Amino acid sequence: MQSVRIVGLAGAKDGGKSTRTALDLVLAAARAAGAETEVFDLATLDIPMYEHGMPPTPDVLRWVEAARSAHGMVWITPLYHGSVSGLFKNAIDWLELLRTAPSAYLTDKVVALGCCAGGVQAMQGINAMEPMVRSLRGLTLPLVAPVERAWQAFDAQGQPVEPAVRNTLELQGKELVRVLQRLHGAV
Repeated sequence: MQSVRIVGLAGAKDGGKSTRTALDLVLAAARAAGAETEVFDLATLDIPMYEHGMPPTPDVLRWVEAARSAHGMVWITPLYHGSVSGLFKNAIDWLELLRTAPSAYLTDKVVALGCCAGGVQAMQGINAMEPMVRSLRGLTLPLVAPVERAWQAFDAQGQPVEPAVRNTLELQGKELVRVLQRLHGAV
């Protein structure tokens, strides 16, 4: 069976080390389960504010093409005031460029959701992303990855302090690959 392709999106510009760390753990588990992965870290990309009709930058084109060609995605954002970061939402808005693709937007793609919160409200970010996925015609993986108290969830080497955090992130990566393989069969 050919491997499935998963694209990860980390939605923080500054201070988002836990967001990228969480994404890396999910994607490492996905790779161990046989997936090909690619990371889009918004801290390093030139993605201007979306405006309909605005010409896309090369980074926007790379992001949109990666989303188009992926079988599945992992979205992890920091929690900002009960929702996703503006930077993250803006990257999602650029997926509007996929409206005329043969399989418009995220049709037939499964998206795994995670959120890193400073407190204990990480599910709010996940709950904010779910309608985004649906509006883009995608499917959400039922297993979500809320990381609470993210500022203390990982040690200096980027390893989870609590085994439950590692288990959740790794299980999400494995489960995403399992579901994608079932949905797409011999891709």
